[in-house]
Amino acid sequence: MVLKSFVLVGTIISHDSLLSTVEFNLNPATNGGPAIGILHNTAIPCEVSVGKVIYVVKHEKSEDAVITCELEKDESR
Repeated sequence: MVLKSFVLVGTIISHDSLLSTVEFNLNPATNGGPAIGILHNTAIPCEVSVGKVIYVVKHEKSEDAVITCELEKDESR
């Protein structure tokens, strides 16, 4: 079975100058628990910092998933 659409909610739990460790949870949450992923910092389209929330979104009509960042409180749409 292949997921055609999904949203992963990730929190950066550590990073260095090259890589970030991200804890991912499914949205909505399932009983499987979180997963850990290692991403290149260049794949994250915002400032990398511990506690930063990112999203990996894949829509069934899109070929690839997209990584986005949570808006800061002072950012406007």
